[in-house]
Amino acid sequence: MSDVPTLWLARHGETEWSKSGQHTGRTDIPLTAKGEADGRRLATRLAGETYSHVLSSPLQRARRTAELAGFQPVIDPALLEWDYGRYEGLTTAEVRKDRPDWFLFRDGCPDGESPFDVAARVDRLIARLRSLSGNVLLFAHGHILRCLAARWVGQPVTFAGALLLSTATVSSLGFDHGHQDEPAICLWNDGRHLI
Repeated sequence: MSDVPTLWLARHGETEWSKSGQHTGRTDIPLTAKGEADGRRLATRLAGETYSHVLSSPLQRARRTAELAGFQPVIDPALLEWDYGRYEGLTTAEVRKDRPDWFLFRDGCPDGESPFDVAARVDRLIARLRSLSGNVLLFAHGHILRCLAARWVGQPVTFAGALLLSTATVSSLGFDHGHQDEPAICLWNDGRHLI
């Protein structure tokens, strides 16, 4: 087992709101039938590795994806999705009717989290994760995982806007040359399990 962690990021399967493009922060909605099937297919994609730690957001869409993939994760509230405040349940197009230049990763959400809030939360999580070793598997949500990747490689939260992440995909964060001072995105938005 490596002395430095390799993070494996699994985004939850499809929900009705992810399918429609609605911002789903703290609303606890279930997976669709397709999301459940995708969760089961993640088991095949994640096989072949031994995981020293398996963590999940407390929301059912992430927890259920983990269970369908064959894991019993430890619940970690730091993996909760971005709190969208007044934008919860809205699509980006709906938000932009009132705020045409709105960009989540720059502007945040009224009565929800700001990019600063999310960066601070993710930075605390990264500090904990860097103290671990081996393969660490995280089941969570699109925007928080994108922010985690951006902050992992020392970029601002705005960089997460360039990291598209589909449902039921696998990504990996690690270190070049096995050195903690060389964080890297090793794999991103891998959906090969769906083929």
